Amino acid sequence: MKKGLKIATIGGGSSYTPELIEGFIKRYDELPVSEIWLVDIEEGQEKMNIVGNLAKRMIKKADLPIDVHLTLDRKAALKDADFVTTQFRVGLLDARAVDERIPLKYGVLGQETNGPGGLFKGLRTIPVILDICKDIEEWCPDAWLINFTNPAGMVTEAVLRYSNIDKVVGLCNVPIGMEMAIANLLEVDHSRVRIDFAGLNHMVYGLDIYLDGVSVKDKVIKMVTDLEDSSFVKNIQGASWEPEFLKALDAIPCSYHNYYYKMGEMVEDVKKEAEIEGTRAEVVKKLEQDLFELYKDPNLDIKPPQLEKRGGAYYSDAAVRLISSIYNDKKDIQPVNTRNNGAIASIPNDSAVEVSCIITKDGPKPITMGDLPIPVRGLVQQIKSFERVSAEAAVTGDRNLAILALTINPLVASDKVAKQIVAEMLEAHKRYLPLFFKTNN
Repeated sequence: MKKGLKIATIGGGSSYTPELIEGFIKRYDELPVSEIWLVDIEEGQEKMNIVGNLAKRMIKKADLPIDVHLTLDRKAALKDADFVTTQFRVGLLDARAVDERIPLKYGVLGQETNGPGGLFKGLRTIPVILDICKDIEEWCPDAWLINFTNPAGMVTEAVLRYSNIDKVVGLCNVPIGMEMAIANLLEVDHSRVRIDFAGLNHMVYGLDIYLDGVSVKDKVIKMVTDLEDSSFVKNIQGASWEPEFLKALDAIPCSYHNYYYKMGEMVEDVKKEAEIEGTRAEVVKKLEQDLFELYKDPNLDIKPPQLEKRGGAYYSDAAVRLISSIYNDKKDIQPVNTRNNGAIASIPNDSAVEVSCIITKDGPKPITMGDLPIPVRGLVQQIKSFERVSAEAAVTGDRNLAILALTINPLVASDKVAKQIVAEMLEAHKRYLPLFFKTNN
């Protein structure tokens, strides 16, 4: 009989891995993990070794019987795994910097998961995640796939639509960050706050907010309008929302909505930052160098607080809370990316949505939210169209679909600009996009 759970983490050399390890340590009493396998590619081996050794020290300090394995052999990592977590970045941060810089030349926002950056991260990522899904089918067909890789909504959409894997959940730290921030505003413990989330990944709204089961939405909307920074995450700095706008919206937007509702200002801000400090990818690269220097310290045996600057706050809480709730059939409520199944009437049933769900041993059961409110419905549907067409472009290598996807996206002004950006970015990412360079294209 199996002693404990086996976790396989693809992209094990990520700077976020200590977050994950901390989560498994904190929840060991309810989640009997016996093996954690960190797997990466050759380019990531050095980082995996550094972060893997830190993981071993953290577990040793916690005095827990968890074996950490470091490998480049994905099949060995996946064999008989109970949960597979994915947190990889095709092309590493250099590819992200390209995603951010090229669009700015055209006056378009350069950002990791929105607009052209989101499209191209999806185009690079989706063929890889589908390849991983084939390995999961072969080596651990009963495992749950918990995906953190961005763009998480588009990736979940592609897995549901183009693989045979049904046991997949996409996860993001934005909703839990919103919960934590609102709990702090209300000066109460996070456990007392619940938000009805509905929408898509990085396009999710808090439709209602409850404190001890009683709606406090109006109070929270007023409190949020008084904030100087409307963002709930470290890596996006947004100005405050106009009170009239937020009151009429009658919902709490997430930090990524800054890019849509404040597009002009955000493009200018991102341009200035790129000129002065570098793009976000270049800033993160420096942060990561510093983090990995810290991780190398043989005396370090905790997750360093500097990791929060990386933008991954509450990542382990969200990730391991979800895994524990599936394993223990907790039936608690968490916001995740999953198949809609009628939860949001305004989105096709077979599409991926980000919505509050009851988490069971059979996975997330979406809570019925009905139609999205009129003020947010159109934008969410538009981004879902963008995700669907982008995912199809990723699996077919069809340039025309890539141009169509980008033209649909509200951050791009015209089909001509979309065509120019796609041409330049395809060339820049050529080595990661072989499907687009076959002779039939």
